[in-house]
Amino acid sequence: MVWRFTASLDDFPDAAEAWLRRDPVRNTVPLTVLGRMRHGLWQDGPLLGWFTAGGEVRAAMLHTPPSPLLLGDIPLDTVRSLAHALRDHGTAGVNGPSRQAEAFAEASGRTETSRMSMRLYRLDALRPPPREGAARVADERDVELVARWMRAFLAEAEPEIGHDDPSPQVEHRVGQGEFVLLEDGGRPVAMAAFSLPIIGMSRIGPVYTPPEFRRRGYGAVVTHGATRAAQEAGADLLLLFTDLANPTSNSIYKALGYQPVADYLSITLAGRA
Repeated sequence: MVWRFTASLDDFPDAAEAWLRRDPVRNTVPLTVLGRMRHGLWQDGPLLGWFTAGGEVRAAMLHTPPSPLLLGDIPLDTVRSLAHALRDHGTAGVNGPSRQAEAFAEASGRTETSRMSMRLYRLDALRPPPREGAARVADERDVELVARWMRAFLAEAEPEIGHDDPSPQVEHRVGQGEFVLLEDGGRPVAMAAFSLPIIGMSRIGPVYTPPEFRRRGYGAVVTHGATRAAQEAGADLLLLFTDLANPTSNSIYKALGYQPVADYLSITLAGRA
């Protein structure tokens, strides 16, 4: 029983990706990140790992600096050995299902400096938003605006992480048709994104409304628009994450028809053990 690692996507075994695909709901983030890596994003310093036992892959993880280590829904009995294997590998923290993330943070021997509690939701049946409005797909003319809003979103949502310039990812995702904008009076007031479907699964996010346009129902409308766009792209399994510290967003998504699935944690760790 051993963890193996590679910095090359070509060396990541098909069996490891197949393990992630067995549960596209709880492994939604690793699957979508893996897909974007295949499009040339996160070329600098990625790490991919997989755990084998009895000749079979039983777990997989990804790390795309400067983001935290990214866990799939890996078996708890593989977490401690992963933390020990990565003691000399720099990472800002860990992101994954709550029990696994907490177990990794504890086994790392490092001090926790902050955490974000999140909840994964799955769409049951899409309901109309509380106000009218039509979202449109962003195009190349919107890249600068979307990148500016993306920087603002990251600074607000994850201020403890030193993010890379999001412009390359934004340009790629806009080119893929993954961002939608809501306009009111001819000006953009909110944005939301979705991931192109992977085996029918798409995840909504990020969703961002600039502070000056909040408390007007725009977030619900643009999330509804992104959900519809994902469905039109072929998704029949719609997911999204919420920050549990934000009761407003949680209530909005429930009202649109999203139902809780599982809790996740993003834990920031100081230094090295």
